[in-house]
Amino acid sequence: MIIRCWGARGSIPVSGKEYLRYGGDTTCIEVRSKHGDIIIIDAGSGIRRLGGRLAAEEKRDSTLILTHSHWDHVMGFPSFKPLYHRSTRMDVYGCPHAQKATREILADIMGPPHFPVHVDDVRAQINFHEFCDKRFSVNSILIDPIPLSHPNQGLGYRFTEDGKSFVFLTDNELTYRHEGGCDYRDYLAFSKNADLLVHDAEYTEADYPKTRGWGHSVYKDALRLAIEAGARRFGLFHHDPERFDRGVDRMVQECRRIVRERNVPLECFALHQDMEMIL
Repeated sequence: MIIRCWGARGSIPVSGKEYLRYGGDTTCIEVRSKHGDIIIIDAGSGIRRLGGRLAAEEKRDSTLILTHSHWDHVMGFPSFKPLYHRSTRMDVYGCPHAQKATREILADIMGPPHFPVHVDDVRAQINFHEFCDKRFSVNSILIDPIPLSHPNQGLGYRFTEDGKSFVFLTDNELTYRHEGGCDYRDYLAFSKNADLLVHDAEYTEADYPKTRGWGHSVYKDALRLAIEAGARRFGLFHHDPERFDRGVDRMVQECRRIVRERNVPLECFALHQDMEMIL
């Protein structure tokens, strides 16, 4: 399983010299199976560059899985180049929760006054699948969902292939239970022995008094989850758009200090654009 990050920023895209290391595009992760199947997690602004790569590779088939429909996770969908090729086939999976059906959400952002090309007018064949709580598979990769603790709800995922597992829990507040979300112990069980755990780590302890209830975690709480779950690698994700590279660096350094202090065999890092991980 190959995992590539095309966007690790939260809330809104950013640019400038202060963001060069971790990048400014919002959530988009690519997962490729051993057979070459392409799974895309979320359609944040990072999906634009992914679409350029897939077009250059002449890859036409993919599966898009949405965690939820907040703007920073769907805003890049209209700019995904393969949508405009007749030979493209895309399966889109999402849970409507308290919102509209997945097709309606994407149709809204591609309709006037937001965008000139409606979803019905793209050339690709798009098949929409509504699901919320069932395991499914894309060829050799098994995908298990779990409800996120986030306003308007959402889903996290565990991807498993040949005994290797990747857990992706963005937009998840570990110390505040939102409607439809789970308890900490549920996320702990879900992440158990993950080869790679990528978790929302947007806030510092200093941020949290004013951001509690906004649907994102303090990075030390995410680190605690990784340690207690026995994960092998832990990636900080959904970087605050107000936090420059040096601020993210300090969070990573503190995570590594804690891991050394506790003598835990855990690799810690922050995801950045164009990062590639192999399981």
